[in-house]
Amino acid sequence: MLELRPNCEHCNRDLPPEHEDARICSFECTFCRDCVDNLLHGICPNCGGNFSPRPIRPPRLGRNDNDLLHYPARESRVHRPVDLPAHANYLKKRK
Repeated sequence: MLELRPNCEHCNRDLPPEHEDARICSFECTFCRDCVDNLLHGICPNCGGNFSPRPIRPPRLGRNDNDLLHYPARESRVHRPVDLPAHANYLKKRK
């Protein structure tokens, strides 16, 4: 089950389950669209993978009870701001 994290790991912006600006990598690292586009340049600082829009889980009445009522979003936050100079250096090495 996909873990729906409640905030951007870098700027700590709230990203509730229905938020369309949430982006995730294959390890479910979660960032807001602004940080992904403007600071991280589409590359996860934790794993080096790319980002995709986070799917939106229906709040209720999901098929086979696959909804937030039965599978709620995570409540605990992960806030670890990215070392942007180190990330920029990593991006240079990837090119």
